[in-house]
Amino acid sequence: MSAGEPGSVVRRMLLGSQLRRLREARGITREAAGYSIRASESKISRMELGRVSFKTRDVEDLLTLYGITDEQERASLLSLAKEANVAGWWHSYSDVLPSWFPTYVGLEGAASLIRAYEVQFVHGLLQTEAYAHAVVRRGMQGASEADVERRVALRLERQKYLVDERAPDFHIILDEAALRRPYGDRTVMRGQLQHLIDISERPNVRLQVVPFSLGGHSGESGAFTILSFPESDLSDVVYLEQLTSALYLDKAEDVAQYEKALKELQSDSPGPSESRDLLRGLLQLS
Repeated sequence: MSAGEPGSVVRRMLLGSQLRRLREARGITREAAGYSIRASESKISRMELGRVSFKTRDVEDLLTLYGITDEQERASLLSLAKEANVAGWWHSYSDVLPSWFPTYVGLEGAASLIRAYEVQFVHGLLQTEAYAHAVVRRGMQGASEADVERRVALRLERQKYLVDERAPDFHIILDEAALRRPYGDRTVMRGQLQHLIDISERPNVRLQVVPFSLGGHSGESGAFTILSFPESDLSDVVYLEQLTSALYLDKAEDVAQYEKALKELQSDSPGPSESRDLLRGLLQLS
């Protein structure tokens, strides 16, 4: 895995945000910008959000429209566009991935802080290989064994982020339901619980468990992930996975709501040490 590859998604976001600022500074509408490159207003919106790749000609035309004539500034932005179009290492797995997921993999790999709440199963970054097989088989019913193996391989590749020298801080909150819901047999579940105990000792991992005894809590809307990046120009992104698509929220007011819910979950749940004790108790019962 090349360390720089996940950054292609972030470079798209950086370039998009810079193009948006340049457009707004000139008082040009998205519709007018789209017209200048023979595209729709929605295409400009997707470009500014970093959701699509960039054609050099389009970026050149937009820079001209926005009055950017300085050759050094133009060259810098065009170079960013070229780098943003580099395919990530996960591109080779696209045949077994839903269309919306490659963007998440890129963001995850570029994040400096990942905060998440999971309720259905253990977060993908923390799954053992055996547990991941059980989860993927359940989610890809009817798929060939080869496709299942490739999806699991991608998941294991993603997990290298957590032990890399530039590993992000990972704050994960697992609902007790995710720990009690069996995926695989007893041996698989015991192995998964032990793995959670072990990896929760890593300095960059903060793991908490929301016990059933807490009752209702702020995670009632379901699982979510908040991704933060080292680049000051990039806002935090909330990732919400759905059955047939995913949402990427980056508006300040949306992110604030999820950060508030996460902070309440962290506050209401046992701390990392107590959560490890809870995991050990579940391991003894399994």
